[in-house]
Amino acid sequence: MDSPLLGRSLRKTVTSFTDVLFPISKDAQDPQQYQLKKTGNEYVTNLPLQMALFFNIFFAPFWLTATLVTFEVKFSYLSTLYLILLIAIYVVFTIMEVIRLYVGFVGNLAERVPELAGSWLLTVLIQLPLILLLLFNTQPLLLPFERAVHIVEAMFVVFEAICGYFAIRTMVNYQVTKFHLKQFTDLENITDDEYWQDRYDYS
Repeated sequence: MDSPLLGRSLRKTVTSFTDVLFPISKDAQDPQQYQLKKTGNEYVTNLPLQMALFFNIFFAPFWLTATLVTFEVKFSYLSTLYLILLIAIYVVFTIMEVIRLYVGFVGNLAERVPELAGSWLLTVLIQLPLILLLLFNTQPLLLPFERAVHIVEAMFVVFEAICGYFAIRTMVNYQVTKFHLKQFTDLENITDDEYWQDRYDYS
């Protein structure tokens, strides 16, 4: 039994949001595209995005370790407010990063639009603002080594946000074209007897 990574209601919500955010292009509705798809299957997995997610998975533990070490170094120099703020940011960022990388990696590799769109939303709405806050907010005594790892993580997040947008757009257009192609193929394979039988059989 196929167990989706996202719940049914959550998948439906993400899919509806994806349809609004990534409208279907006119090329996907072009009848000539159906003939191109008939020659064989096409993989629309975004390779740059997949590579970025792959390397980000290995960099994430290093980023977390470096962040915790620098946090321990400057712990006694931070006010209570910034201690609470940084702990909250680190916890939220770490949890969301694990979910985002896993769902994005599987969604892009398996060409699943809801999973990939969910990962992209986490990247843009949560991870990007948090990493930029950690990078540009100098009040909590930002150390040079800490700034360096934040810059690398921010580059990953920005690159994945850009590539993710185009990956979802391409995947949506391809799946729409594939859906219409299946309809046309089913119509072409139906025989005349089956056509008239289905048309006038009301039993």
